[in-house]
Parts: sequence; C-alpha cells; structure tokens
Amino acid sequence: MSGNSPLTDDMIVRPRAQRPTMGWRKAVYSASGGRLNPGVSEAEAARNVLLRRVRRHLPGAHQIAVSSLKGGVGKTTVSAVLGLTLAEHRGDRVVALDANPDAGTLADRLTGEVGVTVRQMLDNIDSIDSLTAVSHFTSLAGRLQVLASEQDPAMSEAFNRGEYEQICAVLARFYNIIITDSGTGLVHSAMEGTLALADSLVVVGAPTVDGASRASKTLDWLVAHGYAEQVADAVVVLCCDRVSPEIDRERVRAHFLGRCRAVVEIPFDPHLATGGRLDLGAMRDETQMAFLELGALIADEFSA
Repeated sequence: MSGNSPLTDDMIVRPRAQRPTMGWRKAVYSASGGRLNPGVSEAEAARNVLLRRVRRHLPGAHQIAVSSLKGGVGKTTVSAVLGLTLAEHRGDRVVALDANPDAGTLADRLTGEVGVTVRQMLDNIDSIDSLTAVSHFTSLAGRLQVLASEQDPAMSEAFNRGEYEQICAVLARFYNIIITDSGTGLVHSAMEGTLALADSLVVVGAPTVDGASRASKTLDWLVAHGYAEQVADAVVVLCCDRVSPEIDRERVRAHFLGRCRAVVEIPFDPHLATGGRLDLGAMRDETQMAFLELGALIADEFSA
C-alpha cells in the first residue's frame, strides 16, 4: 500500500454489529439501551441483503410489465404487492397502472378508489405538466400511486397501444418505476405497447397443471412473437395458494428456470387469500420476503 493512500472510513473504523430490528434480539438491544447488541439473525441479515438490492440506484424511469395468459393465478395481486414493496422500501416515486381492458381490479385491491380512471387522464393528457396534475387521476396506497382502469367495458376496449404509450410517456416524466398490470389477453393493442415499453417482464403462474401450463404457453407466445430476449430475462412468479402433493413443484420450478432468469414462489398467505384490500403489514414474514426477493431481482436490472 502506498504511503500516500488516503485514509477512509472502511480502513480505520472498526465494524459494528448491525442493530437488530426483529424478535428477541431487538428486545435485548432495546432493554439494554443499546449496550447489549446480539447482532442480527440469519433471517434478518438475509432481509437486509435483499433491501440493499431493492434500493439500488435507478438512473432513469423503469417500466415493469406483469403478465399472464390465464386469469385467476394472482397477476393483479403480484402487481399490487410488488408495487407496495418497491414504494415502501425505496425513496423514489412508484406508480402502478391497471392496463386491463376488462375492468381491472388493481385499484380495488389497493385503494378502493375507481371513480377516476386512466380514461379521464387520457382526456386531459395535454394539460398534465406536473406531478400535482398527475395526482388528480391517481389514488394512494401507502407510498404507492395507483392509476385505475376504466370500469366501463365499452370504454376500456378502446384503450389501445397509442393511448397506453401516451400514458406511459407522461408517467415516465414524473415517476421512477411504472408497474403495469396487463390484461390476460396477449393480443389486444394495449398489450403490444406494454411489451414494447417494458424494461422488465414478470410472468405469473401457479404450481398446478393449468397454472404452470398457461405460464409456459405465455412464454411460448412471447418467443413466437419476437420477445425471446425479454423471456430469457424475465422473472416467473409462482403463486402457491393452491398446492398439491401430486404436483412436483421442483420440476415446475426447474422448467421455468431453464427458460427465464429467475423464479420466485409466493407462499400461501391468509391475507392474500381474502381477495380484499392489500396491506403489507398484514402479510406473513415469508410472503414479505418473497416479494422482497422479487423486488431485488427487478432492481438487479436497474444498472443495465
């Protein structure tokens, strides 16, 4: 080492044990006024690693498409909880957009406010010149902004690729992360725009015969229509609210790992199973960790 090398914190400050924030370790630390620090558990250490990845610097807007050929596998739940997770643990702006042409339920699951929709935003898009102007068309779930889909089926079918791209162009000016909850049909116009603009792709399935088959067919369709690169870089999410000992889950996981970048399994959670309003704090620790893993996998791509 050169004698002229600068002294840095890492070189001269002794490392301290991390302050525990969970369980008995937190209780001991708090009760002793910080004099006794048992350090963090393996579980909390793993969580802290995921949090550091989730908080990775993002140099520009990043769009995430959540997709599935089959309804009822948890696509909207994954979109919503991923949005809540990223918004909760990052310091920048995150918005979730419901692009489902069939009266999507994303806003129902997050805020219950569906009176103002993406259609109203489109009708006023030329006058939107600030974050405050955008907020007139969104509702708030924690720190997550939510843009509801049109609830009138006749109107929602008119939501086409050009209009989706207009919406995303505005959102990208004011938000760092845009999560799109896509419809189940891969051939409608708005879905073309979703896939064309997506920086990250999440495909949702389930460890069941129909859930895994449809997720695999979603990947087949994407590859056949020119999205092979996005498929190779995609994350497959398996919602395990329905499981059976007759299904070889490891084989299902291995199948998707052979086609995509990563697989995340979301465990059964009573809070998610209600189908009602979603609250991160009401979910089991295992569920929150699974969504942190999903968020970390997405954030790993930010530098790219």
